[in-house]
Amino acid sequence: MSFETFQAKSLRGEITIPGDKSISHRAIILSSLAEGNSYIKGFLESDDCLHTLKIFQDLGVEISRIEPGYYKVEGVGLNGLREARNVLYCGNSGTTARLLAGLLSAQNFYSVLTGDNSLNGRPMDRIINPLEKMGARIWSRENKYLPLSIMGSPLKGINYELPVASAQLKSALLLAGLYAQGDLKIVEPEYSRDHTERMLQAFGVELEIDGKEITLRKRGTLKLDAQEIEVPGDLSSAAFFIAAALITPDSEILIRNVGINPTRDGFLKVIQEMGASIEIFNIREYAGEPLADIWVMSSNLKAVSIEGDIIPLLIDELPLLAILATQAEGRTVIRDAAELRVKESDRITATVEGLRKLGARVEELADGMVIEGPVRLQGGVEIDSYYDHRIAMSFMVAGLVSQESFRIKEAEAVKISFPEFSTILKNCVKAN
Repeated sequence: MSFETFQAKSLRGEITIPGDKSISHRAIILSSLAEGNSYIKGFLESDDCLHTLKIFQDLGVEISRIEPGYYKVEGVGLNGLREARNVLYCGNSGTTARLLAGLLSAQNFYSVLTGDNSLNGRPMDRIINPLEKMGARIWSRENKYLPLSIMGSPLKGINYELPVASAQLKSALLLAGLYAQGDLKIVEPEYSRDHTERMLQAFGVELEIDGKEITLRKRGTLKLDAQEIEVPGDLSSAAFFIAAALITPDSEILIRNVGINPTRDGFLKVIQEMGASIEIFNIREYAGEPLADIWVMSSNLKAVSIEGDIIPLLIDELPLLAILATQAEGRTVIRDAAELRVKESDRITATVEGLRKLGARVEELADGMVIEGPVRLQGGVEIDSYYDHRIAMSFMVAGLVSQESFRIKEAEAVKISFPEFSTILKNCVKAN
């Protein structure tokens, strides 16, 4: 399904963003493994998160919907999952597949994980290799692709240095480590999202965190205690509205209850360096996660270099930052982001290809891109999203300031993370 973009003279409004996708996944996983009933408010009812929810129902966990975004999870404890009768379908969700690979490797039964065509083409060897070092028995297509066939087995703790900063890899190992004999020590090359660590601690698991070293020590019987969880708004989703307000003239948007986890706030740091008019206020904390309200208005942006340690803190927002760079004064350089090539699509090629069609001056690098700005984006073309939700939403934002509308192929991918995105965006335009 294609989407026809629309232009805006200005954007105004107060909005609330749906729940954080990363936290929603983890809330279902840990609530299922806890003892007792947990309640999750603000759960993101997107395709990705609902696939995780359905898998745990297939594994024998009772999960009931009280009202939209509000769920009761009847935890079965660490050893209460049971073998599913069918293949476990992850859809397009890499988080689901990778985190579940770690968890299922430690169970006393057999499981098969698969996904859609996109997910089945994304490499999983980065997860498989350390899990096999722990004793996991995993078979995969070409030794690195889904479907994964997993025969649960006893695991042992290891000391492992992550080859790249990856919250999914780290989380898979931590979930496996809950069941392993002996301590698990993980060393990150750079900081990555720490939602799993925060939530494990909220559920009562003791972790030793010393800079980039995380140790899960096994002291007696380990158990997770049921919790009440309020999922903050997803900063990665809020970023699209922040960007839209920044580049659309005479715009002003207030976004309520946004998660501002310091391992996720790289986007905010970069746009402030670019000269964004933004205010972050009413900062508070809930269940270990910081959240705030964010006010943003249209701004004259300047080019920056985005590279090094900050890349893992904004990896999902880089295509969107490339859109902003087309409206910024100067030469924006994005480097050290080769990880973008193994996301839902090759996000470097997809972004560069789309921007060139719109008349932007952009050079593709092996690990990023260079964008010259500002430029008035054209239109009247068709952009391929490659069924990637973040590519689709990034170009919807670009459409706000293009000279003509244009079409985005496979825009239905947006429902993977933010089903209401275009509706909320149009409402901001209507508020003028």
